[in-house]
Amino acid sequence: MADMLSTGVSGLLAFQRSLDTTSHNISNVNTPGYSRQRTDLTARSPEPSGAGYVGNGVQVSSVTRLYDDFISAQTRNSSSLFQQLDTFSTQSSRINNLLGDSSTGLSATLQKFASAFQGVANNPTSIPARQTLLSQAQSIASQLQSYDSSLKSLDTQVNSQIDAETATISTLAKNIADLNGKITVASAQYGQPPNDLLDQRDQLIDQLATHVSVDVVKQNDGSVNVSIGTGQPLVVGQSYSKLTAGADQYDPTRRTVLLQTSTGAADITNNIQGGTLGGVLTFRSQVLDTTRSALGQISVALADSVNTQHRSGIDLNGALGQNFFAVGGVQVQASTQNGSTGTVSATRSNVSALTGADYVLTATSTGWALQRADTGAAVSMTGTGTSTDPFVADGLSFVVGGTPTAGDRFLVRPSINAVSGMQVLVTDPTAVAAALPIKTSAAAANSGAATISSGDVLNPTNPQLQSSVDIQFLTATTYSVNGSGSFAYTSGANIDVNGWRVQVSGTPAAGDKFTVSSNVNGKGDNRNALKLADTLNKPVLNGGKTSVNDAVGQYISTIGVQTNQAQASRDAQQIVYNDSVSTQQSVSGVNLDEEAANLVRYQQAYQAAAQVIKIAQTIFQTLIDATRS
Repeated sequence: MADMLSTGVSGLLAFQRSLDTTSHNISNVNTPGYSRQRTDLTARSPEPSGAGYVGNGVQVSSVTRLYDDFISAQTRNSSSLFQQLDTFSTQSSRINNLLGDSSTGLSATLQKFASAFQGVANNPTSIPARQTLLSQAQSIASQLQSYDSSLKSLDTQVNSQIDAETATISTLAKNIADLNGKITVASAQYGQPPNDLLDQRDQLIDQLATHVSVDVVKQNDGSVNVSIGTGQPLVVGQSYSKLTAGADQYDPTRRTVLLQTSTGAADITNNIQGGTLGGVLTFRSQVLDTTRSALGQISVALADSVNTQHRSGIDLNGALGQNFFAVGGVQVQASTQNGSTGTVSATRSNVSALTGADYVLTATSTGWALQRADTGAAVSMTGTGTSTDPFVADGLSFVVGGTPTAGDRFLVRPSINAVSGMQVLVTDPTAVAAALPIKTSAAAANSGAATISSGDVLNPTNPQLQSSVDIQFLTATTYSVNGSGSFAYTSGANIDVNGWRVQVSGTPAAGDKFTVSSNVNGKGDNRNALKLADTLNKPVLNGGKTSVNDAVGQYISTIGVQTNQAQASRDAQQIVYNDSVSTQQSVSGVNLDEEAANLVRYQQAYQAAAQVIKIAQTIFQTLIDATRS
């Protein structure tokens, strides 16, 4: 039955609850993750009367949390991307600072090495100049190994970060699943959403988004399902999957991300996106690994080009030059999932054809297949894989052995170990091969106007390299070699004999003779030192298109551009994130001015409802007094 007293009491109770909600908002103004709450009031069902329906007061229908799922999802996405870019740019800048110093960087050291060869060329018999050259060579090896050591240290730090990130994500997943259970029970028990529990759960999901990208799907019972990466389920209702760090199938020292499910552990490293974990993994794959491979490839090219030219000369003792540098070999790692005795060994067969990529060699039911490890693209091979006819692809030679089974895989890393195995093989200053093993001369009796070049060595292993050879012109247009043959003469054309090459230019006369002989006593000769000084500028990489100096400059430039782009993207994403947070706070944040106004409004309403009760009491008392009289 509708009456003034019960109507006033309903208002009193409703506005008391509104005041409670407002005080709760004010108390949690600085509580992280708290969403502003509102008391929703609805009119109580009216009662019919002969004069129509009579109002029956007010009631609290719900205490609503002011929260927008769409805005929150946007905020999480922007937060996740910002954390990824921030982690990536921070780590990339460390490598950029390591390699890019203009005075102490690798480019400067290489220039000092080339200058040291020029110093030997200026004074071929100077032992101090030769010792300076060896010191500069050792500086290059030491600097490259210092870089490699720093990069290995970064790799170790990445492993530690993966350990920490997976542990944190697993803890958050467990807590979210626990809150799912509490929320489901509370929602079913009272038929109303438990706002503060919902805030706690959303705060945990927001924290999770800073570590990895998340996708949240609400369920009818009030719980949520949370997936990470490209859709891998992490939390399903009150159940969660644990994320752990495991050993890579090829390298036990390298950490991968494993998702523990009821059917076992699944490697989801390549599926992780966003957050700090995504940033760490992206840095490792796109910058750290490529930098180590690039430095290895540069070391291989440096050693190969210098060694090739050094072997073409002779030292102060008249001996042919030996290899100047040594580098580490190709690394081959078998998968721990292999179930056979199959083996693979690999060597570098053509430095100019190296790509800088790693490869996976897989045994198939019909043979072997090669693919790039980064893109999965198939790579064609020639050969049969035997020691006499190895597989050949991209500058590498592969020899397979044992009894492999289909599915066996081997990771081939052409340059990752090159720097760690780098050393200077020439330790004796007199063993620097500054001279060429051949010299040329023209007979004093020559009457023509032809000249002969100083010569180049094509094949220092030719057993007749230093044997004396006479080039005598039979006519002005033909010549013989050591009295044999009659070869057509073209001015400036190459004449290749016994592993060397010369050119005769000009107009010879019949009977003119030129001699190519041993230069064993040519201690003052600097021709090979001059060629060695220019070695770093000769194209030896990228199919013979890129020199060592160019490769160093290009990679340092690439790292710099990549770092700057990452920093710019991070700064732009931070603006997006800040805007999304502001938008979210405009909906869910507590505004003290607004809450103060609500206090006044609800207080006045409460007082008015109390006044209604007082009037009802007065009327009732008047009625009692009237009946007494």
